[in-house]
Amino acid sequence: MTEEMQTKLAAIVSRVAGKTVNPDPEESLFDAGYLDSFALVDMVSEIEREFHVKIPDADLTPRRFDSLARIGDYLTARIK
Repeated sequence: MTEEMQTKLAAIVSRVAGKTVNPDPEESLFDAGYLDSFALVDMVSEIEREFHVKIPDADLTPRRFDSLARIGDYLTARIK
């Protein structure tokens, strides 16, 4: 994941969480209280808009979007 992607993802999490966040890339966004299962759908919508990618419903699992690093890995694979 590039630094630019990480910055964009952190900004998306901040918007969805409604507060400024700067998580470690490996930190669980759910365990840290930044996101819950309801916010996951909002975050994925924001990611789709920002990165111009369509994320299939089958991929909407909290584990896949648990941390900035996991999201970055997922997006890198989808965008290629």
